[in-house]
Amino acid sequence: MYFLTGWPRRLLCPLRSEEEPFQIQASTQRMHFAVLSRTQLSVWFSRPAVLIVSYIESAKAASHFGPYEQVEWKPDDTMVAVATTNGYILLFDIVGNGEDKYLYEPVYPKGNTRVKVTPGYKEEQCAPALSLEMKKPVDLEAPITSLQSMQEDLVVATEDGYLHILHWDGVTNGRKAINLCTIPFSVDLQSSRGGPSLDFEGVFIRDMEYCVTLDGIAMVFNDGRLAFITPVASGFTANLQGILAPDVADGTCVAVNNKYRLMAFGCTSGSVLVFTIDGTTGSMQLSHKLELTPKHYPDIWNKTGPVKLIRWSPDCSVAMVTWECGGLSLWSVFGAHLICTLGEDFAYRSDGTKKDPVKISSMSWGAEGYHLWVISIDGIGSPDSGMETRVSLKQATILQFNFIKSALTVNPCTSNQEQVLLHGEDRLYLTCGDPAQAHSAEHRLPQDGNLLHTSTSLSQGLSTLLGHRHWHVVQIHSTYLESNWPIRFAAIDTLGQCVAVAGKCGFAHYSLFTRKWKLFGNITQEQNMTVTGGLAWWNDFIVIACYNLIDQQEELRLYLRSSNLDNAFANITKLHSDTLLLNVFRNMVILFRADCSICLYSIERNQDSPNHIASIELLQEVSMSRYIPHPALVVSVTLTSVRTETGITLKAPQQACAAESIMLNLAGQLIMLQRDRSGPQVREKESLPNQKKLLPFCPPVVLAQCVENVWTTCRTNKQKRHLLEALWLACGEAGMKVWLPLFPRDHRKPHSFLSRRIMLPFHINIYPLAVLFEDALVLGATNETVLYDGLQGAREPLETLFPFCTVERTSQIYLHHILRQLLVRNLGEQALLLAQSCAGLPYFPHVLELMVHVVLEEEATSREPIPDPLLPTVAKFITEFPLFLQTIVHCARKTEYALWNYLFAAVGNPKDLFEECLMAQDLDTAASYLIILQNMEVPAVSRQHATLLFNTALEQGKWDLCRHMIRFLKAIGSGESETPPTTPTTQEPSTTGGFEFFRHRSISLSQSAESLASGKFSIQKTLSMPSGPSAKRWSKDNDCAENMYIDMMLWRHARRLLEEVRLKDLGCFSAQLGFELIGWLCKERTRAARVDDFITALKRLHKDFLWPFPVIPACPINSPFRNGRYRTAVGERLLKSQSADSLLNSEMDTAPPSAPRSHSWLNTLSTEQKEMDTASSHGAHTQEAFLSPLVIKGDECSIGSATDLTETSSVVDGDWTMVDENFSTLSLTQSELEHISMELANKGPNKSQVQLRYLLHIFMEAGCLEWCVIIGLILRETAIINQVVNFLQSSEVPVETVQNIRNGLLAVDNWATTDCLGYKPFFDLIRPHLQKLVEVTAEQVQPEAFQPVSVSKLTEQVFPRPEDSRSPAGISVSLPSEPGSSVIRPTEDNVGKEQEEGPLEEGTYDCTLS
Repeated sequence: MYFLTGWPRRLLCPLRSEEEPFQIQASTQRMHFAVLSRTQLSVWFSRPAVLIVSYIESAKAASHFGPYEQVEWKPDDTMVAVATTNGYILLFDIVGNGEDKYLYEPVYPKGNTRVKVTPGYKEEQCAPALSLEMKKPVDLEAPITSLQSMQEDLVVATEDGYLHILHWDGVTNGRKAINLCTIPFSVDLQSSRGGPSLDFEGVFIRDMEYCVTLDGIAMVFNDGRLAFITPVASGFTANLQGILAPDVADGTCVAVNNKYRLMAFGCTSGSVLVFTIDGTTGSMQLSHKLELTPKHYPDIWNKTGPVKLIRWSPDCSVAMVTWECGGLSLWSVFGAHLICTLGEDFAYRSDGTKKDPVKISSMSWGAEGYHLWVISIDGIGSPDSGMETRVSLKQATILQFNFIKSALTVNPCTSNQEQVLLHGEDRLYLTCGDPAQAHSAEHRLPQDGNLLHTSTSLSQGLSTLLGHRHWHVVQIHSTYLESNWPIRFAAIDTLGQCVAVAGKCGFAHYSLFTRKWKLFGNITQEQNMTVTGGLAWWNDFIVIACYNLIDQQEELRLYLRSSNLDNAFANITKLHSDTLLLNVFRNMVILFRADCSICLYSIERNQDSPNHIASIELLQEVSMSRYIPHPALVVSVTLTSVRTETGITLKAPQQACAAESIMLNLAGQLIMLQRDRSGPQVREKESLPNQKKLLPFCPPVVLAQCVENVWTTCRTNKQKRHLLEALWLACGEAGMKVWLPLFPRDHRKPHSFLSRRIMLPFHINIYPLAVLFEDALVLGATNETVLYDGLQGAREPLETLFPFCTVERTSQIYLHHILRQLLVRNLGEQALLLAQSCAGLPYFPHVLELMVHVVLEEEATSREPIPDPLLPTVAKFITEFPLFLQTIVHCARKTEYALWNYLFAAVGNPKDLFEECLMAQDLDTAASYLIILQNMEVPAVSRQHATLLFNTALEQGKWDLCRHMIRFLKAIGSGESETPPTTPTTQEPSTTGGFEFFRHRSISLSQSAESLASGKFSIQKTLSMPSGPSAKRWSKDNDCAENMYIDMMLWRHARRLLEEVRLKDLGCFSAQLGFELIGWLCKERTRAARVDDFITALKRLHKDFLWPFPVIPACPINSPFRNGRYRTAVGERLLKSQSADSLLNSEMDTAPPSAPRSHSWLNTLSTEQKEMDTASSHGAHTQEAFLSPLVIKGDECSIGSATDLTETSSVVDGDWTMVDENFSTLSLTQSELEHISMELANKGPNKSQVQLRYLLHIFMEAGCLEWCVIIGLILRETAIINQVVNFLQSSEVPVETVQNIRNGLLAVDNWATTDCLGYKPFFDLIRPHLQKLVEVTAEQVQPEAFQPVSVSKLTEQVFPRPEDSRSPAGISVSLPSEPGSSVIRPTEDNVGKEQEEGPLEEGTYDCTLS
């Protein structure tokens, strides 16, 4: 509505005077201001704010007349009346000085183009030179209490109880006096007594104001009573009738609102009573109150003192109130509170100390409500400092507050209801550059399919409409503003891409797409028209109701946006009467005229004519003079497709698009005129379609009272008919109302007793400026303040007295209010239909949560018993939606504990709800219910449910949740259950997508191009296991039964994973939960860690690690890579690995149950590595594609594996030294190239290789040799098999293990012969080792106890480690680089002697596992 902006300005008077101004009064046009002090009358210009003339009374005359008291303007701004203390009225003529016409002239820098626009343009800018001439004074012989201009008369109230009516040219026509005692007063016109009022002796009028639309004077008497006097016949004669307001005796001041026929009376209690005149009885009825509430202003609400002044804005949409104790407060016409300077940053400094509120002696609104001129009497010093400071602190100052306002206040044009448009005196604030929802874009495309609109509307969605709090600010073109200030109307098009503004004359428009303004090329055309009824957009046209000053003719004009702004390109239709309001609905224009008639016009595009490309045709005229007492009372007029009998027209949705009714806001009463369908309907079918006669309208029906704004849309959406066919009303302090259609379900016939529509009221926390229909949102704006009080000095500057004001965008959901209102009225079926249509909205879960929360708070905290509680109904309602469980628990956790019993009595036992979550696999919600259970149940119940949840989370690989559950179970065990852990309702994205072993690895590479070329690499790696909170669990409280309980569950889960051959999940489980895998495997070496079926285990590892089965080429000519048969298979497999990489950033804890097995620990690959993998997977076609990643691939392996750089599968016989040295001049034959290609294709993803080597390292440490053999087979490395066979020759290895490995290898060999020939070359290479195994088993070595210590002795050569580090807290393993370490160097024969020392010494590992 209205919003403060920036800081107030201080206006300095150029004339030095000892007198302080105490009253400021705007002229009728608000272009001039009169400022009054004791003996001085000054007239100021409003823009720029400069002093024009000052009249100073002589000392002799001042002593005769007495000091000045009040000032009033004549309606045509040609005279000023001043009342003095001694009972004189001084009349002044305002005369323009002939030749020296202008007092100030703007000075522009040389070369400024603006000087040449038009010869007379300078004068438009400047303050006119005026003079004041005093006429003969009028002596009323009694002190004057109030002064009021009334049409051609001046009404003056005096202390002797008389009301004087003077003519403005007071000398000639004389005057008339009315004694208050002769006026009959009563509470209404029906019970008026004939005789005069006897109780008015000694009573006089303290304040009064004339109301044009009520044709009477509202007044406050000196005894505090309120009254309204009106003439019985036309004209103010002796025949006056008075109406008293009942039960009020503390009135202080009055202000009338002509547009809404309201009288606002200030009271000594600090509240403002707003009365209206009842149309039937004529009595004064209290409409509403404007008062501060203790909820929002606890410190000040009853300490404001009496109301001092009330001032309605020029457009009558807001009222400004000030009190004796100071402060300003702004209210909308029906009581919505907008701003108050008695609280927050206005009242307190940043250090918390209280400021004194600014006391105001007089205030007046400026032109169009952009400014509020105020005379303040305390605390704001003059610019002078030094010795005069103490004196100047009490000096009165003229302040100018700046406002921006909604375009709806003066141009309530509903052509676009989904954009918020505010305008200040020189700029526009738009919520666009971001049109509303893309899903409704097809409804809004202009008929010519303009691409500019189409692209922007489709590309930007709801998120941009709501996503930020900043405005798109457009500065109005300075050339237009100079000669046409103030801006009176503004309108924005449907898509929010074009804006039009109209000032004093002409108009201009702006495109956000081109960021340019379009002005009239011919300034005479601009100055010869003035917009009267507003302006609106229709597709690409601007529709304007204007007055042609040359022809003295009212006109309706259409201008095309894309053509030049010129009357030659306009379509002009002459009108018979002045237009007051204009609106557009689909292809129709509706006008409301000064003779109280409504005209409907159709607009049609006409492509044939080059200039007039749209034609206007009159469709229908409707006279409203019977129903409208005064044309100025009509606030808005709207055409809509809303009908009362919507329920019947389900089968005819096309009728929903027609203009079915007219909505008229008559002084806050919403009146609806529907088409009359009672007459014969046959004629329509008989006549030709283009001559179709429009149906007449029925008599009007009142829909609602106290209406400030109306929103409706002409779009249709079958899914959201409730929201799109509803009517939305803003009703001031009463909040909002929606007139909602009720549809029968499943096309059933509606019940005859059910209404077709229902009016539902609801409260929102923002002032509504636009409604997003499909999105169930209200858009608004709010004032925000910023304090700048570092500027302390001898006097407080304005910047410290007032905060800097900004305007921010706001939005609010209203759906939960409507659903609740429907449930209260037992319309659950309608509520369900509405909710289901909105279930796709992103904030729908929040809507349900809000509904439960609001009802719970109200009912559970009520002091009185509630006979018919709503919470059970709401609970039953939300069970219809899959979000029921989350909604309840989120609401409970945001509500205080005391209300939980009431909540769960209505929605069900939390234990049952917890079990439902587990059945639905919704573990995060179940975790939230655990918090509820912990507070409401005994610890044993919590432990039981926590164990259930822990086991399920382990199974699904939800590691974050597992960690929380471990903490939770420990807290229960150690008696810390009073402070439950905060389980996140939504899991934060896991930073550990895989083994923490890899996440915490730090690798430093120092290698240059020279070392690459010479094959010398310097790689240092540090591998460390995490020592986070999860790892500390193993080192403390080990004897605690609770820890033992948790450990048992972890061991059981690990055993299951191993038995099901889920090595990948086991590694992830160990890394994520800090599970000590090596120690546990040592215990399970001969039990769970045994491998019974080598072939199944091998296949499962191939599948889990995305590792391809090896293949061998048939012959060099029919190479699979040459003919492309195998390429697709490899490509698919590698693409699978890439797709797995693409899951790295996805949230592990919310993956489907099967996902953790394959993707759960694929963690952060660098972009470069991803690119290399992609290159190697797709580059099988050309030589370059293979050569480039070859060394890099080796490099990757060296970084990620536990072996040296030269490590590769033993099938490749090429000399890697040669490849490194001759990298720059490398040329390979086709067969060599295919050989290398095949080898690359037989390897899995680099990440899988790193993970397999980590598991190999773990199993070696724990002595689980069967698993080492299987991993060696997958990696196809003879060194691993050789290492294991060497171990097996020891007498300490159990003979069952040796026999199991031998049988397993033989089984795999047989399987390879039949099913997987790719493994045969590898088995040929390890044949000697197999032979050794057969010999070992033949000797039947007696098994001995296989202790962990002896394992370390056995593996000392490969994994020497200090004994002291073998502790529960962690194992430190360093892998040395002796030449005999075959794990590090798989193919010893292929490594050159000169390479043996360098890389092997540098490839040292320091591993810490916990």
